[in-house]
Amino acid sequence: QVQLVESGGGLVQAGGSLRLSCAASGRPFSNYAMGWFRQAPGKEREFVASINSYGTSSYYADSVKGRFTISRDNVKNMGYLQMNSLKPEDTAVYYCAASTARLGAPTEVYEFRYWGQGTQVTVSS
Repeated sequence: QVQLVESGGGLVQAGGSLRLSCAASGRPFSNYAMGWFRQAPGKEREFVASINSYGTSSYYADSVKGRFTISRDNVKNMGYLQMNSLKPEDTAVYYCAASTARLGAPTEVYEFRYWGQGTQVTVSS
């Protein structure tokens, strides 16, 4: 299995940027597709972005397309989510997740077996 730890969350003004990191340990990170999800208070966890195990294919939720970029470094066992032009509606706890799917980049919560503890992102207006 793989263990995931997120970092990089915080408080930022609207229009600002943050870079989230996901540190993986345990089995080789290159064995897993990676995704980022978020959950706002009172709402269900929702898909943000995902990337396949090779880093060659990625998908984004429409709400973040053009503003967020997902990436990974399999040598360093790290995943990243660069978030630009942040909006107050981006406020949520952000979770890193790993899926045993390798070729594709899953987008559904149930497709991801391993989860981090989450990091809070707050965007003020």
